[in-house]
Amino acid sequence: MMSVEMSRRAQELAAQGVAFVTATVVRAQRPTSAQAGDSAIVLGDGTVEGFVGGVCAEHSVRAYSLLAMENDEAVLLRILPFSAQDDAAGAADQVSSEDGAVTVQNPCLSGGAIEVFLEPVLPAPRVLVVGETPIAGAVLRIGADLGLNVVAVDGDVLDPRPDDLALVVAAHGRDELHTLRRGLESGLPYVGLVASRKRGDGVLGELRGDGVPKELLDQIDVPAGIDIGARTPAEVALSILARIVAVRRAHTHGDTHAQASAHESTAASGSDDPVSPTIAVDPICGMTVAAVASTPALEHDGETVYFCCEGCKTKFEAQHEHAVAAD
Repeated sequence: MMSVEMSRRAQELAAQGVAFVTATVVRAQRPTSAQAGDSAIVLGDGTVEGFVGGVCAEHSVRAYSLLAMENDEAVLLRILPFSAQDDAAGAADQVSSEDGAVTVQNPCLSGGAIEVFLEPVLPAPRVLVVGETPIAGAVLRIGADLGLNVVAVDGDVLDPRPDDLALVVAAHGRDELHTLRRGLESGLPYVGLVASRKRGDGVLGELRGDGVPKELLDQIDVPAGIDIGARTPAEVALSILARIVAVRRAHTHGDTHAQASAHESTAASGSDDPVSPTIAVDPICGMTVAAVASTPALEHDGETVYFCCEGCKTKFEAQHEHAVAAD
């Protein structure tokens, strides 16, 4: 059970609209420093507030908390120590998964097995709605029930935030051009225009004449929403929100194990197009770590290499100094 202090901290972060993960130890096998009920909060930058085990366990909790936050999916993380047979075969961070659970064999964990429940708490993404029409009103009413922070805004002073999800323009011709252009240039994942196909083509033509690039114009969903044969304002709002939900889930969809493997492959290959900058592999011990500012790291052959601790970092430096000297 989360302590009173941690509960208060979680409430404070939620009120501030800060994304975080609650990590709660649900099982701890001896010998281990953690106990069932120990808890922590993991922030988006990898900061861990609280206690869920020693340094090795904390590395795994941090890494998989960031993935849980990315996917917006709770996960049961099982952290197992390596056996003597595993050690003889060579240390590596072994990962397996099943629905709702991930099992990690941690090469530096010296205690007993630990199970930690990771639950992401994410602020509701904002959906900006421009217009005072019945359809705009229906989007505002229904959107809240879908876990969206639907906000009515003035198109003249539209100022999207970097983490906003969508813009719905339902103004029936009032200041649409400026509003749509601002939404597109802000890089919003979804920009929808409530209009008939004929009028929508006219708006797109005006934007094209104003110099808006084709690749941006192609991002406008017009007529906004999924075609469900909607007629009433509530039905149109439903079709628009269905599209927005699909866009939202496309941004957070993924399997934790598959993503971890993809992150590890990226880190090993040095690709410049990673799935996300949250996961790396320590080349000395093979441990999966979170690639955040506080993680020990160094530059090698034009790549950033991350380590579980300063000891592995020092060993890596010594090995490569020896290799250079031998050459």
